[in-house]
Amino acid sequence: MDGPDHLGEPVKITSAQPKDATDWAQMRNALWPGGGDKGTHADDINRLLADAGDTVNLIARDGTGHAVGFAEASLRRDYVNGCKTTPVAFLEGIYVAPEARGHGVARALVAAVEDWARASGVSELGSDAAPDNMASLKMHHALGFDETERVVFFRKLLGP
Repeated sequence: MDGPDHLGEPVKITSAQPKDATDWAQMRNALWPGGGDKGTHADDINRLLADAGDTVNLIARDGTGHAVGFAEASLRRDYVNGCKTTPVAFLEGIYVAPEARGHGVARALVAAVEDWARASGVSELGSDAAPDNMASLKMHHALGFDETERVVFFRKLLGP
């Protein structure tokens, strides 16, 4: 799947490969700072690369080969808020480098996820975003997602 990049040249969307790990980890850290294993995301990336059946991991590169975004999606068989079927393709994470935002990179990534989802036999694509993440909410709406519900999660620590 290709789409326009911030330079006006095609963005190339490809399945993530081991050679993409460094770029992918840097973008994951920009999206989820300090996340993953000690902030490196290496274990997560290795697990995602090994789990090819129920996941798709995509890298977007501009016309010069620079990584400008990624998307990770999986098939979820548990309840996905607002969805009516199972399994559901779920957009676990999407990131576009700040300099490439607003130029169709997210649209190209999500279109590639949709293609994978259809090929996997599912009819719904779910996603989530923090209610205060206005950029993510705007992107989801612009890409045709419908807001289905807002939820607050709670926890209670249980003593011995």
